[in-house]
Amino acid sequence: MSTTRPLRVAVVGAGPAGIYAADILSKTDLDVSIDLFERLPAPFGLVRYGVAPDHPRIKQIIVALHKVLSRGDIRLLANVDFGVDVKLEDLRQFYDAVIFSTGSIKDAELPIPGIDLEGSYGAADFVSWYDGHPDVPRTWPLEHKEVAVLGAGNVALDVARILAKHADDLLPTEIPANVYETLKSSPVTDVHVFARRGPAQAKFSPLELRELGHVPDVDVIVYPEDFDFDEGSEAAINSSNQTKQVVKTLVDWTLKDPAQNTASRRLHLHFLHAPTEVLGEDGKVVGLRTERTALQGDGTVKGTGEFRDWPVQAVYRAVGYFGSPLAEIPFDEAKGVITNREGRVVDLDGAFVEGVYATGWIKRGPVGLIGHTKSDASETVRHLVEDVTGVGDGGDVSTGDLAGGRTAPQGDPQAVTGFLADRGVEVIEWTGWELLDAHERGLGEAEGRQRVKVVPRDEMIAIARASVRA
Repeated sequence: MSTTRPLRVAVVGAGPAGIYAADILSKTDLDVSIDLFERLPAPFGLVRYGVAPDHPRIKQIIVALHKVLSRGDIRLLANVDFGVDVKLEDLRQFYDAVIFSTGSIKDAELPIPGIDLEGSYGAADFVSWYDGHPDVPRTWPLEHKEVAVLGAGNVALDVARILAKHADDLLPTEIPANVYETLKSSPVTDVHVFARRGPAQAKFSPLELRELGHVPDVDVIVYPEDFDFDEGSEAAINSSNQTKQVVKTLVDWTLKDPAQNTASRRLHLHFLHAPTEVLGEDGKVVGLRTERTALQGDGTVKGTGEFRDWPVQAVYRAVGYFGSPLAEIPFDEAKGVITNREGRVVDLDGAFVEGVYATGWIKRGPVGLIGHTKSDASETVRHLVEDVTGVGDGGDVSTGDLAGGRTAPQGDPQAVTGFLADRGVEVIEWTGWELLDAHERGLGEAEGRQRVKVVPRDEMIAIARASVRA
C-alpha cells in the first residue's frame, strides 16, 4: 500500500477524550488525515450531556474543544453510530488506524437488596434527563419529599443540588423547558447524600462543595458525629490541598447554629454511612438502610453492625460510571473498559489488535479529570506513532504492527462519506453543528440566556442538515 497519501485515522467518540486525541495526533510529525465520529447529532460528549446546567464555568471546556474542531483539519462525522451504521470491518476499509474514545455513560451497579425497586434510579440516567440528552425519555418522576443520593463525588453533588434547588434559580441556564417544568412541580423538602467513608475521603471538588452553601433557600446540614479523622485521613489532608479545602468547608458547616436553618429545603451530608438495603413496600421505595462504618487508620472503613433506617421515597445511586461494550472490540466486562495495554487494544490472548487503540474513560475507567484525559490521549497517540513509524521513544523498534503505515484499501476521505450516504446515514459535519449551535444560541438570546438546547434527535438532525436538504 502506498505511503504517499496521508495516514487515515478514525477517532470514534467526539467527547473531550476523542477531541484531545485527534488534536494531539494532528500535531505529530505524521502526515495524517483524521475523521472524528460521534453517534449523537452534536459533539462534546459528557461536557454537553454530563455537566449540570448550573455549572457554566465547567461548560467553558466546550470553548477550547470548539476551537480544535473549528480549525478545519479534523473532520467531524456526527450522527454515525458505531455498531449500527458502521462496524470495524467497514472502518478498516477507509482507515489505517482507529482510536475508540466512547467514554462511560452507564451507571455502575450497586449490588444491595432493593436497588431495583420502583423509585431507585441511576444518577447517569437522571443527568442525561436534566441535560436534555436526545436518547432518553423526556419525563422524570419527581414526586417525593425525601430523597437519598448514594455517593461521595461531584456527580452525587450535582444530582443532590439539582434535586434540592428551586427550578426558578435554574432559569438563566440552558435547562430544557420540560426539565424546568418538572423540577418546578417537585415536592422535595429533604435530600440526603450518603458517603460510606469519612469527610477526608470524599471526592468532591472544593468549588462544587462550596457552591452548595450558596444555593438560595436550601440549607446544607452536616452532623458532627459523622466527622472522624484517622491517620490515613490526616495524611490525605496534609498531602492534598484539595482535600484540605473540602474538609475545611465541611468542618466550618458543623459550626453553624442549627437555629439558622430556616430554608424550605434541606440538603443533608452524611458520612460514615454505608448503604446496605433499599427498603420497599408494594414494589416501591419507602426507605434506605445504612450501616455505620468506622475508619481503620488507613482511610478505609469497615461496618460496625449499627444500622439505621431513613425514610426516603426515592434513591439515586451515584457510585460511578461504567463503560459499554462495542461490537467486535475486546471488552473487560469486570472493569467496563476496552481491553488494552497503554491504549493499544489487545485480544483475549493478549495479542495486539492491529491498528486499534483506546483512550479516555473507555481505556482506563471513569476516574480522573480533564488533565488525565489529555495524558491518556498523549500515551495512546505516542504508541500509534510508534506503531506507524516502527520506532519507539528510545529508538527501539516498537511492539506494534502498523510499521510501514497505510493499510486501508480506500484512502480517499470522500470514500467513507459516500459509503455512509449509500447506507442512508444522515451524517452531520462541522458546518451542520454550526447551524445547530447558532440555532440554540438564537433560542437562548430570545430568552436572555446563553443557549436553549434542542432536545429531540430528529429536530437536531433537521436543523443541522438544513443546508444539505435544501
